[in-house]
Amino acid sequence: MVVGLMTVELYLGDIFSLKEKRQIIKSIIERIKNRYNVSIAEVDKQNVKRHAVIGMACVSNSNKLVDRQLDLILDFMEADGRFVVQEIHKELL
Repeated sequence: MVVGLMTVELYLGDIFSLKEKRQIIKSIIERIKNRYNVSIAEVDKQNVKRHAVIGMACVSNSNKLVDRQLDLILDFMEADGRFVVQEIHKELL
């Protein structure tokens, strides 16, 4: 069994309220969860307006499959346009 973990720090730019930030974060989390079937949540900086940290995990029997899945999710996030991906930590266990 292979477990893939990834945390992604996001910069949301011109956000003026936590409500606006939470709408964006909730939207991206739901879209990723539905499209890629991973466990995902906002894991840090919940009360900071312009920054967010999203953590996700997926399980498979292949290193290659897990790595590819996390790369696809990262590409999907970078193409979103509502935020900038600042920092990425990826680990396969």
